[in-house]
Amino acid sequence: MVAASSEQINVEDIADIEIPVAQYVRMSTEHQRYSTENQQLAIADYAAIHGMRIVKTYADSGKSGLNIGGRLELQQLLADVQKPDVEFRAILVYDVSRWGRFPDPDEAAMYEQTCKKRGIQVIYCAEQFSNDGSLQSTIIKNIKRSMAAEYARELSVKVFAGQKTLIKKGYRQGGTPGYGLRRQLIDEHHNIKGILKRGEHKSIQTDRVLLIPGPPDEIATVNLIYQLFLKDGMLERGIANVLNDKRIESETGRPWTRGLVHQILTNEKYIGNNVFNRTSFKLKIKHQRNDPADWVRKDGAFEAIVSVDLFMQARAIIENRSRHLDEDQMLELLKQILTRRGILSGIIIDEEDGAPSSSVYRSRFGRGLYADRTQFALYPL
Repeated sequence: MVAASSEQINVEDIADIEIPVAQYVRMSTEHQRYSTENQQLAIADYAAIHGMRIVKTYADSGKSGLNIGGRLELQQLLADVQKPDVEFRAILVYDVSRWGRFPDPDEAAMYEQTCKKRGIQVIYCAEQFSNDGSLQSTIIKNIKRSMAAEYARELSVKVFAGQKTLIKKGYRQGGTPGYGLRRQLIDEHHNIKGILKRGEHKSIQTDRVLLIPGPPDEIATVNLIYQLFLKDGMLERGIANVLNDKRIESETGRPWTRGLVHQILTNEKYIGNNVFNRTSFKLKIKHQRNDPADWVRKDGAFEAIVSVDLFMQARAIIENRSRHLDEDQMLELLKQILTRRGILSGIIIDEEDGAPSSSVYRSRFGRGLYADRTQFALYPL
C-alpha cells in the first residue's frame, strides 16, 4: 500500500515512477449508455501520458450529480480516502461536472477538500487547468462549479416546462399506474407499442405514456370499493378486510390496507384526470407538497373507471370527517401519530382510523409539514 502524502503531485515531474491512482466516473441517466466508457478512455489516456497506474475504479451509473445521496461509489471513495492504508495517491475525474453538479458549489469543494486533507489530489483530466491550488486554477475551478450548478438549474426549469406541456396534452408523467389501471406505451404517431410492466420505463425519448383501464377483475374491485364505501357505509379498514378475506391481491401482491383503499377513493386518476406537480423535489434539495394552485392538470385525459358522481360523493364524505375538528386538534392528532411512528407521510396518515386523511390536511392547511421525533412545525412553502 502507498501511504497518503500531503505533497502535491507534480504530473510534469514523475520520470520513471508509476503513481497509483483511482478514477471516479459518473453518468446521470441510463440513456447515457457509453458515457462512463468514454470517461474511462479519456482518463486512461491521461494516466498513460502522466505515468499513472489506475488501481481502483469508482463508478456511479445512472446517478444524478445534484447531491451525494444515492451515489454510493462516491460515498465509498470518500470513506476510503480516510483509511490509513489507502492504495492510491490521486483521483482522476473526467471534468468538474462529473464530480457533481451540486446546487451549492461549496459542496463540491467540501468533498474535494476531504480528499486533499488526506493527501489525495483530485485531478480533472479534460479541463484546461491544473488543479494545483494556484490562484488561476482556483478561480477557473470555482467558475466551472458555478456553471455546472447553473446548468442543473436551467435544465430543471426546461424539464419542468416540458413536463407541463405533456401533462396538458394528456400524457402520463412518472409514477405507478395504480390498481385497476395500466400504462400504455405509444410512439410519436400514437401507434400502440404495448403495456409497460411494473418497474419498466420507456426507452425512446419521443415515446409517450397513457393511462388506460386495467383488467376487468381489477376494475370490478375498484367499483366494489366505492360500493362498499358509499352504499354500505363501510370505512376503509373494513373494506380492506373484505378484500383480504376474498383473497383479492392488491397492486403489489401484498394485503390490502386502509391507506391503499383510501388512495383509490381519493385519487383523481380513477375519474380520468391527469394531475401533476402535487409534490416536487427540485434540484433534489427538498421534498415539498405544492399548493393546489400550482398543480398541473388535464381533466378527462384518460378513460375513467369510476364515475365523477361517485368520486365526488366519496370525497365529500372523507372531507366531512374532519370538519368538526379545528386546526389545533388536527395538529395534535398528527403529533400523536408522529410520537408513535417516528415519521410522517401521506400513507402513514391515511392508515390512521382516528385521523383525517392526508388530502384533508393538504386542503385545510395548504402548507407543508415538517416533522421528526423532536420537532413538529408548519412552514410556508
